[in-house]
Amino acid sequence: MKKQLRFQWITMIFLSIFLGSSMYAQTDPKATLKDSPTTIIGFNHIGISVFDLDKMVAFYEKATDFEIVKREKVQQHAAVDILFGRSDVAYERVTFKAPNMLLELTEYVGQQNTKLTKMLPQGPGMTHTCYQSPSWKSGYDKFKNAKINLLSRGDEAVDLGGYGVTYAYGHDPEGNMLELEQMEAHFMKQAGMDSLWLQQNDMWMTQVAIMSPDIQKISDFYRGVLGFSPNRKAKLEGMERLDDIAGQDGVVLHATWYKMDGFGKMLELMQYEHPKTSDKRSKKDPTALGYTFSLEVSDIQQEYERMKNMGVAFLSEPQLIGEFYEVFAHDVDGNVFSLRQVVSKASAYSMQNFDY
Repeated sequence: MKKQLRFQWITMIFLSIFLGSSMYAQTDPKATLKDSPTTIIGFNHIGISVFDLDKMVAFYEKATDFEIVKREKVQQHAAVDILFGRSDVAYERVTFKAPNMLLELTEYVGQQNTKLTKMLPQGPGMTHTCYQSPSWKSGYDKFKNAKINLLSRGDEAVDLGGYGVTYAYGHDPEGNMLELEQMEAHFMKQAGMDSLWLQQNDMWMTQVAIMSPDIQKISDFYRGVLGFSPNRKAKLEGMERLDDIAGQDGVVLHATWYKMDGFGKMLELMQYEHPKTSDKRSKKDPTALGYTFSLEVSDIQQEYERMKNMGVAFLSEPQLIGEFYEVFAHDVDGNVFSLRQVVSKASAYSMQNFDY
C-alpha cells in the first residue's frame, strides 16, 4: 500500500507540473479507483490483436524484457464463439507479465488478408499504452534497439517541461502506437518513490489512452462504468515540445484522466482539436487488429448487470474461458473492452496478487 501511495504522488506531481501551462486543470485531484463503489479491481491487461504473432512477440520481448508467462492455442468451441459474438473463432495468444499488469498479444485465425495501418496520434480509438522506465534504464533506448518506428521528432526523447520526465511516441512493427516515458532520479526522489520497486523493475505499463471526437460523452460513459470521477482535466495548446512528441504542428487537445489501480495506471481520454479527431466511428470487432483492454472485477455478474442496466452494449453474457470469466463490451465510441474475473483468487493472473 505504501508503494501504491508513493507512486500516486508521482502522478499527482507530474500532472501538476505538466498542466501548469494548460488553460484549465483539475477536477478532483484526490479521486481514484478506491472511491468506486463497484467491484472493479483495475486494469488487468492491455491486449493487441496482431497479424504476425512471432514477429510481434520477438519485438516486445526485446523491447520490454517482460516475462512470457503463457503461450496457448484456443480452438473453436461454443463458449468462445458466444464470447466473441461470432462463429469459428480460434487464436494463438502469448501473455507477458509486466510488473503491474498483463500484456496479451493474440493472432486470430482469418487475419491473412487484413491491411496493416499506422495509428494516428489523434485517433480515433484506443491509440496507445505507455511504457514507463527510469531514465538510467531507458525504455526509449530499449525500444529503439528493438527497431521501433519513432513518430516523435529528433534523436532523443523529448523533455517536455524540464521537470525530469522525457517522452516519445512510436509505432511497433504493425503500426500500433505506444508512448515511452523516462523519469530522472531527482523526480522520483522528490515524489518519494520506493527504491525497492526501482531495484526490482526496469519498465512497467501505465495507460489506456483513448482518443474520441466527443470527450465529454466518452468521459460520462467511463464515469458511469468506473463509478468515480476524473481527477484531472486540461486543454493543452501552444506547446512546441508537445508538437515534437506527437510529430505534428499546432497540436491542440483536450484531456481527462481517471486514476486507476497501482503504479501510475491511468485511463487517459483525449480529443484533438488540431489535428481534429475524426468522427468516423464504428463498433470494433474484438478480433480486429489493434488495441483492447480489460477491467478486472471481483463479481463479474454483478458488474455485467449493473453496466447493462446503464446501457453498456455487451456482446454476450459472461463466459468461462480458461482462468477467467470474461465478457466483451463496446463503449460509446465502439472501442472494445472486457470484464474479467479470475476463477481462483490465488491466480497469478489476478491484479490482486501482483506486487505493486
